[in-house]
Amino acid sequence: MHVIATAGHVDHGKSTLIRQLTGMEPDRWAEERRRGLTIDLGFAWTRLPDGCTAAFVDVPGHERFVPNMLAGVGPVPAVLFVVAADEGWMPQSSEHLDALDGLGVRHGLLAITRCDLADPRSATEQARDRLRDTGLADIPAVHVSGRTGAGIGELRHELDELIHRLPEPDRDADVRLWVDRAFTIHGAGTIATGTLAAGTLRHGDQLHLHPADAEAAVRGLQALGSTQRQVGALARVAVNLRGVDLDQVRRGSALLTPKRWLSTDVLDARIFRTPVADLPRELMLHIGAAAVSARVRPLGHDTARLALRAPLPLRIGDRALLRDPGSQRICGGLIVLDVRPPQLTRRGAARARAVELATIDGRPDGAAELRRRRLIRADELRAMGATPPGPGPWLLDEAHRTDLGDRLAELLAQHHRSNPLDDGMPAEAARRALGLPDPALLSEIAPVAGASLRAGRLRRGPAPLPANVHHAVEQIRRALADHPFQAPTAEELAALGLGDKELAAAERIGALLRLAPGLVLLPDAEQAALPRLATLPEPFTPSQARRALDTSRRVAVPLLELLARHGRTQRLPDGTHRLVSQPLASGNTEGNWTPRR
Repeated sequence: MHVIATAGHVDHGKSTLIRQLTGMEPDRWAEERRRGLTIDLGFAWTRLPDGCTAAFVDVPGHERFVPNMLAGVGPVPAVLFVVAADEGWMPQSSEHLDALDGLGVRHGLLAITRCDLADPRSATEQARDRLRDTGLADIPAVHVSGRTGAGIGELRHELDELIHRLPEPDRDADVRLWVDRAFTIHGAGTIATGTLAAGTLRHGDQLHLHPADAEAAVRGLQALGSTQRQVGALARVAVNLRGVDLDQVRRGSALLTPKRWLSTDVLDARIFRTPVADLPRELMLHIGAAAVSARVRPLGHDTARLALRAPLPLRIGDRALLRDPGSQRICGGLIVLDVRPPQLTRRGAARARAVELATIDGRPDGAAELRRRRLIRADELRAMGATPPGPGPWLLDEAHRTDLGDRLAELLAQHHRSNPLDDGMPAEAARRALGLPDPALLSEIAPVAGASLRAGRLRRGPAPLPANVHHAVEQIRRALADHPFQAPTAEELAALGLGDKELAAAERIGALLRLAPGLVLLPDAEQAALPRLATLPEPFTPSQARRALDTSRRVAVPLLELLARHGRTQRLPDGTHRLVSQPLASGNTEGNWTPRR
């Protein structure tokens, strides 16, 4: 299926042409048929000569119904532009063309109608002249008569050709179905219709309803009046929703793939056709079938910040229109450049932002967005419409990573200067100082700073001891060199000014071995104890070990426990100990570790 919208001045024969093409009545309301005036959107479809189906969204041409017209053309990629031969180009012809050009519509047909009433050549020339500077400049023209049927065959042929020129829609894309009509059917419940521009809807899908912030299940699908299990873009589709009431759905609502879209009430955009400085400050923004009041803040000569009265699910590259609600005039089209723009609170920020926006073309570019934002979640970047340049969950620009690494290195140096005995810097303190949103990011930044992250602390390798601590530790080391197992007493440590923090710092740099709080030996004490214990008959008691080591029970017991933990000795059930042999040389066939016999 392919979807085409009509456009053109009121009473130029748009609906009549659709009736001729489809045999269906596009005017849904009795008042429309009574007055012969299209008021709201109409829908019809036909099968073309090569078997393709063309679905039409018939829009009203009267100036009072411009919002309805915009709701119809918003999501549609092609247009059947109608101009009457006997009247030629008219005001609403220009209004509709402004809307189509602002939305970036580049595909279409020009139908000169009522050719039974006047020579079509003049109207054709007028239309060609008006279309010349727009994206519809080179569309084919067909001369037809809705009353006599003349030219309808050629029009059907040209519609066939048009459909084959249309770009292929992305059926794997995230769904954003702008609702242009909602109603209930007895026994079925809430029905929402719209033009599915991208993605695929399937029976049983879960969708997010915006702005109701509700979850809805797809209970059923219809396209061209037939029930379907799935419908892919591009298509007119009716969705039977479970889980939402009719009062939650209205024209301008959107059915979205869950957790794949960002809703925003502030955006930066490039404006087309009208200089930004000439725009009214209060306008209506139209996108899809939605219309929201927007306050315009000029930034550059063609860029502006829009503050929306209500949030919309938008992405970079979206096309939209700005309309003056007072005059109903289309003021220009826009392309969305940023759906998460930075705040403009500092002096000169707006000027700097204008310079930056001048370099953005509105095409989603994940790498460029990451460079500008420096740090962003991959799923957020994807929801903006850009492909993440790497795996998530967080993306960190390399230049920013380097900058953060330098800042972290300085933070660690400052922390060491202020707290020389600390075992590194607490990771949470570093995270807050760097302004990181997630502690997991520290593991990516720490290597740049030459640091490691373990047990919630950041370290940059062994730090030298303060001079006074170094001097005191050296005194202990000299005393232990002569009597390696006669650990200094608590009083001796206190006299030297060595508390737990100082001893822990000495152990981290390999100057001492801490057996317990306030109990230290030389780092090689464990290895030095083994030859002495080897002289004892086995199994030996802690008292025998104490005498062999020439030490006190205060030292002997924790040292034996350390040896047992490291597999150097084995503690037996009766409280005695025996040595465990070291790994044998090559050729050992009995295993690596065996008790000594």
